[in-house]
Amino acid sequence: MNDPDPDPAQDRHLLTEMLRIRRFEERCVELYSAAKIRGFMHLAIGQEAVAVGVMGALRPDDAVVATYRDHGHALARGIPAGPLMAEMFGRVEGVSRGRGGSMHVFDAATRFYGGNAIVGGGLPVAAGLALADHLLGRDRVTACFFGEGAVAEGEFHETMNLARLWDLPVLFACENNLYAMGTALGRSESQTDLVRKAEAYAVTARAVDGMDVTAVAAAAGQAVDEIRAGTGPVFLELKTYRFRAHSMYDPERYRAKEEVEDWKSRDPIPRLQAELVAVGALDDGGLAAIEADITTEVDAAVAMAEAGTLEPVADLTRFVYSEAAP
Repeated sequence: MNDPDPDPAQDRHLLTEMLRIRRFEERCVELYSAAKIRGFMHLAIGQEAVAVGVMGALRPDDAVVATYRDHGHALARGIPAGPLMAEMFGRVEGVSRGRGGSMHVFDAATRFYGGNAIVGGGLPVAAGLALADHLLGRDRVTACFFGEGAVAEGEFHETMNLARLWDLPVLFACENNLYAMGTALGRSESQTDLVRKAEAYAVTARAVDGMDVTAVAAAAGQAVDEIRAGTGPVFLELKTYRFRAHSMYDPERYRAKEEVEDWKSRDPIPRLQAELVAVGALDDGGLAAIEADITTEVDAAVAMAEAGTLEPVADLTRFVYSEAAP
């Protein structure tokens, strides 16, 4: 672990949050296979340390802009599992009334602004939110998550440039899982050192082990402190890996099974669990209690989703069209 000042209680909380995301998404796989969840679904299994580590550095009035791989971000941000699962089922009780589904989770109450299906599409949104806070003098930070594939998009370069020019309070959290959908980073981008790309815009940038939740938490905490102090945006390259395919439709023929297994040996959950056991902060009974609580929570979320209401056809154009004034 890279935690300079270990806090067993905090680390136990980090472990619990990662396990919540893992177990929630594992249940989603079962429900998707049973055709209870439909459409596209992208899982963050293996990447939990990124969402959990970064979210812990934010305040409730900060903003979060996520990607289509957003379940973990949503749970770590504090969106309850029940409304999130109902959203996956397309139910009115869902956090976005069932209209967003897996890829477009939105919740104004927690300032969670997507869920965005467009690669890089959240970057200018984050800059806009941060600009509003900056102009109004509000002590807020916007955390923007995106994959390494977004770094090849024009939105990335335009946003980084403006964020630095205007010293916007943005934490750019790049989840580098090495594969933009099915293309390896080295096959799509000539410069694979993503920190250098951010530094080209005079943005403070650092690389972090995204498989170590305490390292992510420490880096995010430092970055947010710097941003609040008015030094401008910070870019973190969080080197992580997804253990499952890009989406449930992905045949995953672009990477070797041996590579996946090698990354699984760095799984952030057993990594932190072993550390807690080593310092006497966790035993088998404690872990079993955590797992039992999570199982109860996920079971209740599924029950809520299954009992949820489908939106009536009469509401098809609600929130879409507005009638012209007479």
